[in-house]
Amino acid sequence: MKIEKAKQLTARKFKRMSGVSRQTFDSMVDVVKADEKKKKKPGRRPKLIIEDQVLMVLQYWREYRTYYHIGLDWGLSES
Repeated sequence: MKIEKAKQLTARKFKRMSGVSRQTFDSMVDVVKADEKKKKKPGRRPKLIIEDQVLMVLQYWREYRTYYHIGLDWGLSES
């Protein structure tokens, strides 16, 4: 589930899906964005926006899904 769909969920369903509240999720995204700004050479652009990257990691941690299944859901390679 990408962030556009996740934003439409109620607060309770969002926490059930991701394991964290929206406030915690927003704080996590802010930390990752701040870290991205510190990079001198960003390299190749990622296929997912930062919000989707954080959401994908939370799904991995919460559900212990394989990279294969996450790759299928997010349209990425499993590596």
